[in-house]
Amino acid sequence: MTLLLRLVINGVAIWLASVWVGGITVDGPGHTTSDKILVIAVVTVVFALVNWLVKPIVKLLSLPFVVLTLGLFLLVINALMLWLTSKITEATSYQLHVDGFWAAVWGAIIITLVNWVLGVLIPDED
Repeated sequence: MTLLLRLVINGVAIWLASVWVGGITVDGPGHTTSDKILVIAVVTVVFALVNWLVKPIVKLLSLPFVVLTLGLFLLVINALMLWLTSKITEATSYQLHVDGFWAAVWGAIIITLVNWVLGVLIPDED
């Protein structure tokens, strides 16, 4: 149940990033609300898989930069994960488009803040 709740929170965060950041768009085969929800659900699952598989390796390899920048490089890593999700989903009909580095950075900031706020409001089972 916690995994499903985290996926929903990530979906809301990705949707808000696509609404608030001009360089991030979500495109799919249809234009109805249910089609948009399906596209965001697919993008959210891909984003979660990228964060689960790729992000720990990138964080480990970039540990000197993270320490040197006092953790600010983690924002760049989050932007890269969003950009990688964009590149993976552009090969499908459920697409997340991120236009440029700064759009990815702003999207990563929004996704991080939304996840943090909703994570505080919804406690973990731990």
